[in-house]
Amino acid sequence: MPILFLATVAILIYVVVGYPLLLGALARRFARPVHKAPFFHPVTVIVPAYNGENFLADKLRSILNLDYPRDLLEVIVVSDGSTDRTEAIAQGFSSAGVKLLALPRGGKPAALNAAIPQASGEILLLTDVRQILAPDSLKLLTQCFADPAVGVVSGELIIRSGESHAEADIGLYWRIESRIRAQLGSIDSIFGATGPFYCIRRELAVPIPPDILLDDMYMPLAAFFRGYRLIVESRAQAYDYPTSLATEFRRKVRTLGGNYQILLAYPQLLGPKNRMWFHFVSYKFGRLMLPWLLMATAISSFGLPYPWRLPILAAQSCFYLLAALDTLIPAASPLKRVSSPSKTFVIMMIAAIRGLAVFFVPARSLWKVTSATKIDP
Repeated sequence: MPILFLATVAILIYVVVGYPLLLGALARRFARPVHKAPFFHPVTVIVPAYNGENFLADKLRSILNLDYPRDLLEVIVVSDGSTDRTEAIAQGFSSAGVKLLALPRGGKPAALNAAIPQASGEILLLTDVRQILAPDSLKLLTQCFADPAVGVVSGELIIRSGESHAEADIGLYWRIESRIRAQLGSIDSIFGATGPFYCIRRELAVPIPPDILLDDMYMPLAAFFRGYRLIVESRAQAYDYPTSLATEFRRKVRTLGGNYQILLAYPQLLGPKNRMWFHFVSYKFGRLMLPWLLMATAISSFGLPYPWRLPILAAQSCFYLLAALDTLIPAASPLKRVSSPSKTFVIMMIAAIRGLAVFFVPARSLWKVTSATKIDP
């Protein structure tokens, strides 16, 4: 038991702290520059939307205000069986050249599979309905395609500040994730794309299985295994609204369930055909293993010798107790600074376990419409 405890703690520390520090050092030492130059080629913007009436008009205005030659820009809104005013709003922009593709409800992969064959652009910009694009974002993304080794370019998703501690914790979590992804891209490649906002060369787009939960990993990874780089252009920004912890939990269940799917679709991720094997195991696979490592740590703690057993069990109990009591702790309490991140972390670990449901229920049942708080910039 002591050996198991030490091993699991060591792996936990490596995944959570050690690898990000190592990655930062590797990125500083072995960064591969991307050749960037003006790249004004035809672009098709595809906006899949399901009941997006609260966001679509602002989204389309941000697209039409992009600092990119208008004659090189095609915009397609794909309504995935919307039952609100999404389609009417899209049609209201038809005079500006926005095209509407109305489909029966089939999910995001089906929407993309229907829209991509109709796209005329050499580059596809795939973006969700909620995020507002910065005017220079597309120009900055396409500059990266001047490098022939680049197949996919993700933008930087900026989460606007939320009012609650949980929203702030989620925003911090995303900033940490964004930094890791940018460093991976500087070394070689990330393992997917920023789903709400990325570009891909049209010839690299592949059909997405209808039950895939992570289209933003499935399609980019096909380009990765053809030898292309998947990178992040941090200067190209889109702005998203804060989401609640409950919403983030549902999203995390889907994304972590989707990671299990991706491992089945691309088993070569865990083998020598993956040129970023070490990073994938340390980052993506390590994150999937975190809840099981925490369980093993807790169980093995009971087998520790005196006097270590009681303080180590007490420390773990305090951590989980703080997470459980977070909702009862006043927002103004200094303890909230500890309890809120603890609760967020624990809920993310529970989501990783819940993600296993993808093997037992229809995958599409894990898709939940994201509920965001729309606030003024």
